[in-house]
This record gives sequence, structure tokens and C-alpha cells, in this order.
Amino acid sequence: MKILFIGDIVGKPGRAIVAQLLPDLRKELTVDMVIANVENIAHGKGLTQKTWDELRRAGVDAGTGGNHTFSKDDARVLYADEQQPLVRPANAYPSEPGKGVKTITTTKGKVRLMNFMGQSFMNDEPSSPFTAADTLLAETNVPVTVVDVHAETTSEKVAMGWHLDGRVSAVLGTHTHVPTADARILPGGTAYVTDVGMCGQRDGIIGVDRAAIMPRFLNGEKKTHDIIEHGPAVFNAVLMEFDDSGKATSISRIDREVVV
Repeated sequence: MKILFIGDIVGKPGRAIVAQLLPDLRKELTVDMVIANVENIAHGKGLTQKTWDELRRAGVDAGTGGNHTFSKDDARVLYADEQQPLVRPANAYPSEPGKGVKTITTTKGKVRLMNFMGQSFMNDEPSSPFTAADTLLAETNVPVTVVDVHAETTSEKVAMGWHLDGRVSAVLGTHTHVPTADARILPGGTAYVTDVGMCGQRDGIIGVDRAAIMPRFLNGEKKTHDIIEHGPAVFNAVLMEFDDSGKATSISRIDREVVV
């Protein structure tokens, strides 16, 4: 089984580059399933029915969440629908709808998708992602299990990789929007990368117009986030292949840059 995991998709330029590249990539790479982190798809915060439908038409099969998952009211409706192939952090937002794990059927078999949020430097006060992962893994058993760890610090994501090595098929870091160069297979057969990266505006600051972000660092002034909708954009993803037992046999970065 081949799975393509796309990093945090940020606003309209992120959606545009996915729509532009993904149909051909699915054919070129003979992908069986596409998963994307979708917590930033609606103008950089949250998701709406319209933006989620747009990604589905582009070829995204399932979506993971993070700290901005419920920034738009549409998300509550989407996550309340159990037929939607969406997961959100299992260890956060106990009063919100949705689940942190779902099993999704593909043409090559079932994939169990999990989502956790890191604790370090997160304002949402999630419970331990390590304990949450142990609990969910004890409940069901599907050979191919992909985990999205939405966390701020590299150390916490690396720790989760080691904690789950040999117990899941892949541990993939999201949230920082900056791709890391450490994609590899851990000794127990788990594909790992500290951060997949993002799909979005190249010349902003993690996908947001830098004119809205720079004042925060220069004089502490906070401005409303804005996104430049046209111009150079980046596409960051990882392609993984798994054997019948769910062990990873390969992981490689798929990085592109185009003008949208």
C-alpha cells in the first residue's frame, strides 16, 4: 500500500497547489490513499464545508486536525458526521464533536488514522498524547496505522516516534509548517518525519502574509492574519509504502514549488 501524506494546507494558495499537483501525483506515484492535515484550509484557520469539498475533489481521501480545527463553525458539523473521513486530536477538545481515530477502507485494505496534539507550548491544555495513543492502540488492531502528531516542539514529536516505533506504521509530525530532512524508517518498521511541512504561500511566514506577522516580532503589535492568494507556493508531502504486516518499506519527501 502506498500512502501520500500532505503537510498543513494553508488557505487558498495551499488548496490551489494541491488541486494543481495532486491529480497527476496520484497517477505518477500510483498512490492508494491521500491524507492531508486540513486544520488551516479556510483562510489559514479551521475548515469549512466548501474548502473541505474542494480538497476532496482534488483527490484528498482523509483529513487530520490540530489546534485550529474548530476555528470555523462548519467544522463542528463536519466532525459530527461520522461518515466524514476526518479525525481531530484525540487528547484535546473533549466537548467538541469528532474522534481522534477512524478506520478508513481503501482499495488496498483498511487504514487506521490517528491524530494527537503535543503538550509543549500549546495553549489548549491537551492531555498526554502518549497516554492517549496507548489507549487507542489497545482498542483496535489494523495493520496499517498512520499517526499525525500535531506539535510545536521537535523533541516531543521525536519522542512520540520512538514511543510508537513498531506499534504503528507511521508517525508524522505537523504544525510548524517547516519541512524537516529526517524522513526515515525507525528500527521497529515505523516511517517517521518530524514535520511534513505545508502547502501554501512560499514567501510569507509559515503561509501567512509576512506583513501581518513581522510587527509582532518587531514591536509586539498583533495584526489579523492575512494570506496572499497568488504567487509562488510550496507543496510538502511524504510518500510511504507499507507491506502486508503494516511495516514501512519506504518513506520519501515529495516537495514541489509552483506559482498559483
